[in-house]
Amino acid sequence: MPAQSRRLVEEWKAQHRRAADLYQRARKVFPSGVTHDNRYMEPYPIYITHAQGSRKWDVDGHEYVDYYMGHGALLLGHNHPVVTAAVTEQVQKGSHYGGCHELEVRWGELVQEIVPSAQSVHFFSSGTEATMMAMRMARAFTGRDKIMKIQGHFHGWHDYATIAMTPPYDEPVSVGIPTATASTIIAVPPMSVDAMRAAFDRHPDIAGVILIAGGCGHDYLQAVNDLAHERGAVTIYDEVVTGFRYAPGGCQEYYGVTPDMTTLAKILAGGFPGGAIGARADIMRAIEFRDDPNWMRFGRIPRPGTFNANPVSAAAGVACLEIVKSGEPQKKATAQADKIRAGLNEALRRGGVQGEAGGDVSQVGIKLKAPKVEGRELTYRFRMAMQLGGVDVSGLSMLVSAVHTDADVQKTVAAFDAALGLLQEDGAV
Repeated sequence: MPAQSRRLVEEWKAQHRRAADLYQRARKVFPSGVTHDNRYMEPYPIYITHAQGSRKWDVDGHEYVDYYMGHGALLLGHNHPVVTAAVTEQVQKGSHYGGCHELEVRWGELVQEIVPSAQSVHFFSSGTEATMMAMRMARAFTGRDKIMKIQGHFHGWHDYATIAMTPPYDEPVSVGIPTATASTIIAVPPMSVDAMRAAFDRHPDIAGVILIAGGCGHDYLQAVNDLAHERGAVTIYDEVVTGFRYAPGGCQEYYGVTPDMTTLAKILAGGFPGGAIGARADIMRAIEFRDDPNWMRFGRIPRPGTFNANPVSAAAGVACLEIVKSGEPQKKATAQADKIRAGLNEALRRGGVQGEAGGDVSQVGIKLKAPKVEGRELTYRFRMAMQLGGVDVSGLSMLVSAVHTDADVQKTVAAFDAALGLLQEDGAV
């Protein structure tokens, strides 16, 4: 840890003594003491006791305006009363039936109603499962082996998704990935249709193109669709984060371009575990049952999953989607994000710090142009400085909900203003 960061760290540690004790316990249980990479923080993470609306509280008694928002799942904020009531009612009826139920049908109907590509729907437990199955379905539908992805795009942690996630893009982001698996993923630079066309020329056995559509725009997405279909491949939009956030129907509604398949999670389940694929009916037929032994053994994709369409997640998902389908939560969240971006940019100008707050809709991203520390060191210092001001952020980004208030915005801008001062004093920016 750089010496210039010591003052900030010591001030933060003095206010988080109970968290330090919990972290020592956690290190004896979990690798590096955490259960999700994004929750790792140096010198140690905060520990949350409860949350409500746009706020959460930690074991040391601090209250935060929260911009983690359940890793993006909580467009409606923590403990939305309608979602909470639906879950409370369902839990008392049963947490797992091991059978079909009406809630799963309504949940799937809502996805069909809201998401343009969802002619047919299948549920999973997570976004990672959804992208893994989407790739398999693309290969099954086309009879081809390879998947094209965009360099730097994140699609979960399964083997295929680890390819070209971070530089150097020719190396998986994880050890333990078979070379044979890596050879089935073809990665191209962002926003380059020419690079895609060249990759199709070199690899005519590409089954599908998977990408995160956020920030791409209509023209690029339409060109990708057209090129993929021209070459006999299918398109997969990973809308795990953007689904129901950019618009009720996600990026595909927002930009007006419909893919062949869409992967969903996060907001889909209203803050509970859940993922899904919404796709063309002909592609989804790969998982249907038929009275044909040859199809059942050699033609079909099996689709088990103990917690697929779990009734508690389904109850939360139905309650959430019935609200977000109106489009009003998205408008509220985006309006507050616009105010935050404006306030942060003014604070940067006022503090003489080179940088910019940007991002689409209710996603706010902060770019500091000439920081004196970089990477994880910068994000840890920034997050600590913001926490000292009563705001919790995920790295240099914020996910704004429909329940963030003007008072939250004011507190956020004030915390950011103070954080810039702390980081300047410590020589980080």
